[in-house]
Amino acid sequence: MGQVLTELKTLGDLKEAGYRPLSVKDELRKNLIAKLRRGEEIFPGIIGYERTVIPQIQNAILGRHDMILLGLRGQAKTRIIRMLPELLDEYIPIIKGSEVNDNPFAPISKYGREMVADMGDDTPIEWLHRSRRYAEKLATPDTTIADLIGDIDPIKAANRRLTYADEEVIHFGLIPRTNRGIFAINELPDLQPRIQVGLLNILEEQDIQIRGFNIRFPLDILLVFTANPEDYTNRGNIITPLKDRIDSQIITHYPKTIEIGIAITQQEAWQERDGQVRVHVPYFFREIIEQIAFEARQSEYVDQKSGVSVRMTRAALECLISAAERRALLNGETETTVRLSDLLFVEPAITGKIELVYEGEQEGVQNVARMLVGRAVKAIFPRYFPDPANRKEGRAVYQPILDWFAKGGQVELTPELPFDEYARRLDAVEGLCALVQRYTRPATPAETASMMEFVLEALHQHSLLGKDLLDQETRYSDIMGSMLSSLGRDDDEEDEDDEFFRHYR
Repeated sequence: MGQVLTELKTLGDLKEAGYRPLSVKDELRKNLIAKLRRGEEIFPGIIGYERTVIPQIQNAILGRHDMILLGLRGQAKTRIIRMLPELLDEYIPIIKGSEVNDNPFAPISKYGREMVADMGDDTPIEWLHRSRRYAEKLATPDTTIADLIGDIDPIKAANRRLTYADEEVIHFGLIPRTNRGIFAINELPDLQPRIQVGLLNILEEQDIQIRGFNIRFPLDILLVFTANPEDYTNRGNIITPLKDRIDSQIITHYPKTIEIGIAITQQEAWQERDGQVRVHVPYFFREIIEQIAFEARQSEYVDQKSGVSVRMTRAALECLISAAERRALLNGETETTVRLSDLLFVEPAITGKIELVYEGEQEGVQNVARMLVGRAVKAIFPRYFPDPANRKEGRAVYQPILDWFAKGGQVELTPELPFDEYARRLDAVEGLCALVQRYTRPATPAETASMMEFVLEALHQHSLLGKDLLDQETRYSDIMGSMLSSLGRDDDEEDEDDEFFRHYR
């Protein structure tokens, strides 16, 4: 049917074919209902919102609402609104040459009205694809009413010898040019309050006024906004009358579980490289990467008002893979597996994605990033091995390893170590390989070695092993007795801790 309709060339052809235009909101509602009845996925690729955000958006569309997506950065707000045009009809007819996509049955511009008045059913039409019915503006402090709505164009007036009283001297802004479509404003609070006032009529009366012209443009448009919570930034705010006119406020959120976060990162990160090196990423590394974001979102050093974007986990996974890829290239290998020491190279993905509070600034962004990685390792470790924090049952299984270090054993690791040397150094730790084989089922020797390093790092995070990091060389050793006083344990646990550590002093 769509192909037949697009062959129609005049208003008379449309009438003869029985074409009846719908408003944008009715059109969206009609197509959403059809997709829901067919069981189609409405927002493909949006993960974690299936029971929260997406039903609310669908309800807003069914209710013919203008809406705002309110949430912290990196919560797929822009991606969602850019999918809304898929709910529009593939093509709609407009009066040929119209700047504001005039409906042939009810034109709103002087150009369109005069065309229909002069030519009647012979009025020429053209077909507008839904991809051209969406416009978007990032709100910035320098955005003007002329940008959004329009203004008098003195050059047009001079060239056409028109007076300023003539409607044709108006240069239409972005919103009128998106008539019969969807217009989105990103970061609405950054729009100056006096500019926000200009949106009030559009939301309530669906019309615009320009420079006092005694005209009315009844726009047919869906307005969609995105914003961070109002207290996120001091740059701006949403005026109360504008909030009152936005029908639905939909609050977005970060992934609620690590598994959802992994699925999102898996979808977004660039993992399939050009085939020079095949990099294996054991699943527990994906858990650690996501846990870093979860730790950051509850860290006392990170400004929670700014949020921690899912872009961080995407970039972190890409850095992790790149570190392993670089090592393989340096060693002339075509295949490698990610190691715990590669986590050192995810710091650039973290430091640029978090904003620190005063205490965090005092610690330093690099130290905070390393702390977050360490906390993530510590949190994920009990999913695979006994928890070293369990003093009665958990720690006993690690005693052969701790004994080896207590006798003076050390493990020195660098990111560029070839696999054979890397595995040899880890195999030297008595009981380490046996522990990994007992509690996990590594698929390859390389994965076994990565799990062995995982154990050492987790023991360090539980203050059971010492760790020195110098020029990207990691050295695990027996923890020094002088460090025990800084473990921060509770007073009622002191005797038990002293009993456990007495052998290692």
